[in-house]
Amino acid sequence: MKRTMRTTALTVSALVAALGMPAGAAHADGTAPRVDLRTLIVSDGGPATGAIAAELDTAGTPYTTIDLNQSGRPVIDAGFLADTVDGRPRARFQAVVLPNDNPFPADSPEMAALADYERTYDIPQVDAYTYARPEAGLQYPDYSGDVDGVQAEVTAAGKAGAFGYLKGAVPFEDISPTVSESYAYLARPAEGADFTPYLEAPVPGQSARGSLVGEYRHDGRRELVVTFVYNQYQQQFQLLARGIVEWMTGGVHLGASRNYFAVHVDDVFAADDRWDTELNCTPGDVDCPDGAGTPDPIRMTAADVDHAVAWQRDHHFTLDLVYNGVGSVDQRAEHNGADAPADRLIAERGEFRWVNHTYTHAFLGCEQDVTVVPWRCASNADGSTKWVSRKDISDEIAHNRQWGQSVGLPLQNDELVTGEHSGLKVLPQQPDDNPNLAPALTDNGVSWLASDNSRDPVLRKVGSATTVSRYPMNIFYNAGRAAEQVDEYNWIYTSRAQGGSGICEDNPATTTCLPAPLDLATGYTDHIVPLETRIALGHVLAGDPKPHFIHQSNLAEDRLAYPVMAGVLDGYRALFADDTPVVNPRMKDIGVEMQRRADWRTALGNGQVTAYRIGGTVTVSAPAGVTVTATMPAGTTLSGHAFGSAYAGALSGWTASTGQPLTLGLPSSAAAPHTAAKAAQHGPVTVPAPRTRVPAGVSEPPAQNTAG
Repeated sequence: MKRTMRTTALTVSALVAALGMPAGAAHADGTAPRVDLRTLIVSDGGPATGAIAAELDTAGTPYTTIDLNQSGRPVIDAGFLADTVDGRPRARFQAVVLPNDNPFPADSPEMAALADYERTYDIPQVDAYTYARPEAGLQYPDYSGDVDGVQAEVTAAGKAGAFGYLKGAVPFEDISPTVSESYAYLARPAEGADFTPYLEAPVPGQSARGSLVGEYRHDGRRELVVTFVYNQYQQQFQLLARGIVEWMTGGVHLGASRNYFAVHVDDVFAADDRWDTELNCTPGDVDCPDGAGTPDPIRMTAADVDHAVAWQRDHHFTLDLVYNGVGSVDQRAEHNGADAPADRLIAERGEFRWVNHTYTHAFLGCEQDVTVVPWRCASNADGSTKWVSRKDISDEIAHNRQWGQSVGLPLQNDELVTGEHSGLKVLPQQPDDNPNLAPALTDNGVSWLASDNSRDPVLRKVGSATTVSRYPMNIFYNAGRAAEQVDEYNWIYTSRAQGGSGICEDNPATTTCLPAPLDLATGYTDHIVPLETRIALGHVLAGDPKPHFIHQSNLAEDRLAYPVMAGVLDGYRALFADDTPVVNPRMKDIGVEMQRRADWRTALGNGQVTAYRIGGTVTVSAPAGVTVTATMPAGTTLSGHAFGSAYAGALSGWTASTGQPLTLGLPSSAAAPHTAAKAAQHGPVTVPAPRTRVPAGVSEPPAQNTAG
């Protein structure tokens, strides 16, 4: 049965080639094959294939993995790769990703089967990390070694093709001067090879440039040849990942990827307590013994508001101001009705987005016993936890909403950020949500509730609300001056022997101790800003929509947040073309995106989605109520109407399924060639062991100072 099906597919292909007919001619008589929109990833356990899989996971693009290290794995043969459905030849995978250009033993027929399949159905192959050699279309390397800090460049061919969303520069990270982070083979195309470099870098000590990513056409097949090793967290891969996917799918695939950046500014109108550099705690907050020190609050001025407005306009970016109304009410009570910064914020309210942060920023979980450090939950007489009541929670939400409406703030009433994300579980003191939180959220029509990604990262329901986890930036809420930030940073991230708290020593799995305390004058600019910028930009480049959060204190005094935010935006815009902007959504839109992604992943995981292409038509089937996501070339239509919206030179979007198949019409320019030629066999390649690591600083910062 398998032999008959394979022969049919080859006969169609051979007929097209023998007659010199274009692919469209075969399509016209109904013999075009069906190509399923799914990728085959053959993995050897290395980081490169894992990185490509992670990119597909993020976008929601389906794939099947074959682990070469797994005993009893499926054998890759003609029957595994193709069959017949409804009398039509079917290619089960639209692309193949291999760990290198031939990872199979010399006596294995699997590479021959893949080559035959790729040639028959015009299926592209990605060599995720391979040695430069003639069998991959390249000369032997002009250089092999570290490429940390190298400035690679997208070629004209790359910009005209799948990597056109990049401006050109692709900098390779060099996070640590003592650790090799990236290893590469730089080589020129082999003599006579049909090889087109897409990414090149200068060969050390020579005037030549060597390929790092390029396309090799041979024997009726196409390979994307990558000659540097990477992992999913490294910036160079994150920059190139979209192009790799677009190249191997021809720009036609399920799933979509955009780059997001949103920043929430908590405690607006209120004041934040200040770190005491002598006591090494924050008077007025729960980390100081009760009554210790003198509070010295940090609060924005009218000039800080004007600076925020001007900065937003200069950077084409909108901040989300997360507000507590009582801050202004108390200020006016103490100053005969005067509150200049609040007046400026209210006057400029249309320049920002606004989110309810409760009226007084009260802790809405258990009632806190702050007579001890760290605090603990207070108990009732019977030993049970004493919880903040449903009424008190509801009053905090409703009162702040009413105050905001009274001063004309443009609110979305279904969004909420509780003070310190309270009400939700807080380990170790409060391992469960306040049972009164869910009904209070429902009482107030809250649909989207912020959570802290460092302690509550998973999307989940709480009453009527769905959580939207936020990344804490390690710019402390209790620091208005750079020296205060550095002093507290040293306290957290240095050992006891160096005068620190030892927190880093006690939590080695999540926190790395500094080799020495940072200089109070330069530590913020030289260490903290670059680190926080890199972490946040990494989230953006990974297509992660989760918002980041800081505090109003970070926009006051030394205005500590701006160098980090500008570093992210300016760094991004220096790398990406204008058609690939940072997407800056508000909280509820992020929540909708995250919920759609979760539902889509579930449908894919349950095998409830099928998608395939026949000629210029793509058909997608999904259960009713599931929102389908796809990326298609410009000019694609959905049931005769324009599909999706433009991003990175393509169209992408979400479409709700009614349970009936969705039909997308591709533009004529997206017609895929269908060729046949004799396969050339070459032996397996042994690639040196990857030399790469997860860069330092990628793990999230600890949450000791992310009050919310």
